Amino acid sequence: MKYFRYIAYVIAVITVLSALAGSFDDFFAAIRNDNASTLTNLLERGFDPNTRDPKGQPGLTMAIQGQSAKAEKALLDRPDIDVNALNEAGESALMMAALKGNLPTMRRLLERGARVNQPGWSALHYAATGPDSQAVQLLLDRGADIEAASPNGTTPLMMAAQYGSDASVELLLKRGADAKKRNQRDLAAVDFAKLSGRDPLVKRLEQAQR
Repeated sequence: MKYFRYIAYVIAVITVLSALAGSFDDFFAAIRNDNASTLTNLLERGFDPNTRDPKGQPGLTMAIQGQSAKAEKALLDRPDIDVNALNEAGESALMMAALKGNLPTMRRLLERGARVNQPGWSALHYAATGPDSQAVQLLLDRGADIEAASPNGTTPLMMAAQYGSDASVELLLKRGADAKKRNQRDLAAVDFAKLSGRDPLVKRLEQAQR
């Protein structure tokens, strides 16, 4: 009798593990395919919305990065979603939305309690790198540290000077960013602009250094 109970237990465990493995795959497939109905069904059955893929990427960050708007909404509608979860690179959902210049998602994340500031790379660095100066303005208006320093001392102004829009550079300067500041490689914002061959911006930053 004990043997049969043990066999039944093993079968039950295998069944549960198989179901969990299937749900795991279905969860991330639903995010990639922007399939909100499948995703919602999984979540209503108790699947953890904060589950990470094998590379440590939370589902919410994946949805924002992949611009899966329906999946993103389904996850953000969950009261137990962790909007401040970081992936293996230390990136948050807000950082990813800022990089995309996705203002509606940024606002929703902030409403849900997303942290504007964090040690190291910040959402403002990512917004400054992206295409939309409105993302920079939104974060500054919400208290983002304009001189936030990456692990090597790079500031949002430096990132904007190399990768972002002219409007983002101008906005950061207008709000008080220090054009004279240098990172651990002894590079200032003007040097970042030179690396990208942005001559008009080089002149503007040289002026800001005086």
